[in-house]
Amino acid sequence: MSEFKKRVLVGSPVHQKPAILEPFLHSLQRLTCNTIDIHFFFIDDNENNESSAMLTSFQETTPNVKIESSQLADVYLRDERTHYWNDRLVWKVAGFKNHIINHCLEEKYDYLFLIDSDLLLEPETVENLIQTEKDIVSEVFWTRWQPNTEPLPQVWLMDEYTQWEQRRGEELTEEEKYKRHMEFINKLKVKGLYEVGGLGACTLLSRRALEKGVNFKQIKNLSFWGEDRHFCIRAAALGISLYVDTHMPAFHIYRDSDLAYVDEFMTKKKTNVSIKGKNKLTLSMVVKNEGNRYLKKALEQHRTFIDEAVIIDDGSTDNTVDICLETLKGIPVHIIQNTQSKFSNEVELRKQQWEETIKRNPDWILNLDADEIFETGFASGVKEILEQRKFDVVCFRLYDFWNKTHYREDMYWRAHLTYRPFLVRYHKNFNYVWKETAQHCGRFPKNIFELKSTTSSWRLKHFGWATKEERLTKYRRYIELDPESKYGWHEQYVSILDEHPNLIEWTE
Repeated sequence: MSEFKKRVLVGSPVHQKPAILEPFLHSLQRLTCNTIDIHFFFIDDNENNESSAMLTSFQETTPNVKIESSQLADVYLRDERTHYWNDRLVWKVAGFKNHIINHCLEEKYDYLFLIDSDLLLEPETVENLIQTEKDIVSEVFWTRWQPNTEPLPQVWLMDEYTQWEQRRGEELTEEEKYKRHMEFINKLKVKGLYEVGGLGACTLLSRRALEKGVNFKQIKNLSFWGEDRHFCIRAAALGISLYVDTHMPAFHIYRDSDLAYVDEFMTKKKTNVSIKGKNKLTLSMVVKNEGNRYLKKALEQHRTFIDEAVIIDDGSTDNTVDICLETLKGIPVHIIQNTQSKFSNEVELRKQQWEETIKRNPDWILNLDADEIFETGFASGVKEILEQRKFDVVCFRLYDFWNKTHYREDMYWRAHLTYRPFLVRYHKNFNYVWKETAQHCGRFPKNIFELKSTTSSWRLKHFGWATKEERLTKYRRYIELDPESKYGWHEQYVSILDEHPNLIEWTE
């Protein structure tokens, strides 16, 4: 059911200097989209024209980006000591965030991820937060709020910024406060998910929470400083618990001096692979009862540029294996046949596919389904990709065809606006880690974006929806397996049966 991904709106009011905005935008471009469809919404509140130009450039090079100008020109001061806020700036930002919330609700996104424009993220942050299944959850980050002090998290337990447990009416000595404070701080340094009383700046909100009415409006009879305090108190009053995740701490560029550590954060855990000799391209594929579909046509194209194939036959009862052997005759083909299908536990199947593939010592792994075919010309263009040394993960756009000549594009079907990994250079010394879920685990290990990645203009055609019969079969399967739409998007399920979808003619 990988076709149905949760729709996430990443929203940010931006009033930022170029030196900080540039790595922030780069960080957003690295976000993984294995299980989600990401869109962006920026409110341009910049007083620096270069910063506004950066947002425009991001929009031109990244799919699904919306920018609105605030039409304001307030001055926001900061220095190496601290940031200087006033009441007008606080509630202006609160208004921006509420505007983003309204847009998220109107466009029916599944999640809203609100992020400040001076934060850098690990690539898997958003997907990781969604996996917590919490309605409001922040990723932690640590900041030295004043020079020469210990870094503190942006979350707290009660009131404005109290970071120790204290029961109502309980009196504590300063020594006990400090002890409890350090217990809270040390707990957050251990990877985990913890309930808190306040959070902000790097927060995932579910549509359920937004529909309940969480927002950043000022609570008039509350004197606490900052829109995040009012947001958190409102959420608690609505019965929504707040959480912080500490598995993938973000990096806060609070001062210009923090820029010296940006490269360290952005490149940590990354591995540049040194390649020697021939760039062997190994096709890796899982098949089941593909004899009367697109398998033969797909393999006829693939054989023009692959060096080897590893195919997991997941319990076929037709002539699928014969087609593989016949069509790829003359090319080394390794077929592993499962007597019982593993499809119901996808991660087990994908791990098997991966392990069998790397046994062949590939240089590059191309992971395709049996109904996916590259556009004309890829056979000659892929050589340049394989020979380059800079990138190890290559992402492509996948187009869902609704017939032989047209693909679908509307609010429910727009997978082709997002780049996804299909081609990975194998590095035997890299520690690959899988997403341990029965479904939606991804074709590749979940941490491949710790390697350097890029996008390719070559397009991939997906014919899995190309006939009415196939669409009806898939619709019935999704309704049977996911009647409450826990794993997919209900409106998209229903749209499968649209009689008059918006179709665009394919041109090579």
